[in-house]
Amino acid sequence: MKHFSLPKDGGLIEAGLPKDILHSYETIPTEIYDTAENACSDIAGIIISAIKENDGKVFRLGLSTGTTPVTLYRELVIRYKKGEVSFAGVEIFSIDEYYPAETGGRQSRNYRLYDEFLNHVDVKKENIHIPDGSVSKDRITEYCADYDRAVSGLDLLVVGVGEYGQIGFNEAGASPKSRTRTVLLSYKTRKAQSRNFNGNIADTPKTAITIGLATMMSAKKIILMAWGEDKAQVVKDVTEEAMTPSCPASFLQRHENIRMYADDNSASMLTRVVAPWLVGPCEWTPKFVRKAVVWLCQTVHKPILKLTHQDYIENSLGELLELKGPYDKINIDVFNDLQHTISGWPGGKPNADDSTRPVSSKPFPKRVVIFSPHPDDDVISMGGTFIRLVEQGHDVHVAYETSGNVAVHDDVVLQHMDTAHELGFADKFAEVKAIVDSKKPGEPEPRPLLNIKAAIRRAEARGAVRSFGLNENTNVHFLNLPFYETGGIKKGERTQKDIDIIIDLLQKVQPHQIYLAGDLADPHGTHRVCTEAVLEALDQLRNEAWLKECHVWLYRGAWMEWELGKVDMAVPLSPDEVIKKRHAIYRHVSQKDIVPFPGDDSREFWQRAEDRTQNTARLYNELGMAEYQAIEVFVKLF
Repeated sequence: MKHFSLPKDGGLIEAGLPKDILHSYETIPTEIYDTAENACSDIAGIIISAIKENDGKVFRLGLSTGTTPVTLYRELVIRYKKGEVSFAGVEIFSIDEYYPAETGGRQSRNYRLYDEFLNHVDVKKENIHIPDGSVSKDRITEYCADYDRAVSGLDLLVVGVGEYGQIGFNEAGASPKSRTRTVLLSYKTRKAQSRNFNGNIADTPKTAITIGLATMMSAKKIILMAWGEDKAQVVKDVTEEAMTPSCPASFLQRHENIRMYADDNSASMLTRVVAPWLVGPCEWTPKFVRKAVVWLCQTVHKPILKLTHQDYIENSLGELLELKGPYDKINIDVFNDLQHTISGWPGGKPNADDSTRPVSSKPFPKRVVIFSPHPDDDVISMGGTFIRLVEQGHDVHVAYETSGNVAVHDDVVLQHMDTAHELGFADKFAEVKAIVDSKKPGEPEPRPLLNIKAAIRRAEARGAVRSFGLNENTNVHFLNLPFYETGGIKKGERTQKDIDIIIDLLQKVQPHQIYLAGDLADPHGTHRVCTEAVLEALDQLRNEAWLKECHVWLYRGAWMEWELGKVDMAVPLSPDEVIKKRHAIYRHVSQKDIVPFPGDDSREFWQRAEDRTQNTARLYNELGMAEYQAIEVFVKLF
């Protein structure tokens, strides 16, 4: 299966660069990989080698819960089934558990540790040590002290770092001297964990058992892991910033044998990625030159054409001057390059000179497919461009890849049932209320309820695109990819069934343009799965003639935006177009006010979208470009 990763375009030349220089800004040395899968392959190799080198003695391995290590666990199972390793001589220690918690229950913090790893390898049951969430309150302090003695001095501790720097359930304020104990969970953590309890924070545990920071520090070796854009800030905080109680994982900087493993997305804020010219020699491609100049403008607070020779020299860009200078030539080249990304014609302007435009003028009109992971990502992420494409006469199709059913609150369902009754269509309120009341925490939602929720989201999606003139009967496609339909937050694996559905649509439309979600910080991971499914479909269609004239554009969603150094097309929006986009987002009524899984951002989706695109317009303006109300930006994949 294909894994999404943006192609490299210039950057730090690491070959031959001493490790001390490569990691010069990092208190915890960080290994960066293109994907979490490749990183986990190497981590699995480290674990297996350590087990084999332990001279037959029991190897004591500490592992974390949560979603971060799941990819590693699957890799270890693969290696075990290939006969590369035995876990018969390994003791496994988990670092946390909800308290109180039913041992072995689906809502146990360690359910996935068993489900993804322990149930598939030859580890002995007596060698599995999981904090016991069923211990009585009068014994829990003594129990924690006993567990702490057992877990201290691990041979290897492999843990994921949380989005806010928490490690295990050591949250902000945790003492570096802390040992295994019970802790109160913060509202922020409970809100994040509520996705495992059908989005109901009232059912989410308020306390937990966790090993402490001092206990972790007693391990002989520590491996930290973090994947995805939502971990970018914490990776920087943990590895490059000062130790602080607000980021508990940062205290692990004191350990003498520790390493961070990150993918390109989670490492995106590290100095050697943001400003690699501060670290060593670079490959200066046109896009990378633009990245450096934009960084310089933001560092010295000047527009591009006001940068001076001294600005370059004083900010470690002497190598750029030597290879691409003089400075005024660089300024003009980058100014023109960035200006040429701006286009009010995302499908190409007919009968126009397209030599400096991001999209060719022919053919016109174009056939376009916009893939939307959830039934609102299209208008939230690129609604202004979507409206432009429709109004400029292109044959635009939108494909909603998943039903989005689990993101509809039960109260919204009941309100729709009440409305139907008031209109005289049916009286199903009591029947549906009984289904809602039958839900069990941790169990998939009843299928009849999911079907209603999916219908609500389909109606909203049709209403949104109808608001700006798209034919919802012929150009709107609900793919309902099977991987999503588990009835819970945990999704299935994408399979050929998902890909075949996408292939069928692409063969029917044979688009000239495809728009995909490049937003990998989606809290459910659905965006990544959907994007990779489309890329796999395109790979299987690579010999089709129509694909040779097709280009793929990546948009970002409500969480993050493309950095200007990567942008290939910037579509400016007028004040009226911003309002049209907002009204389309408004049609998604079930996602307003009471969204079950909004993340840590309390703004509604239309507010996030407007703030994001207006900020992009401000950045363009500060670099010396024209001032626009808002700008949506895209990266061209191919």
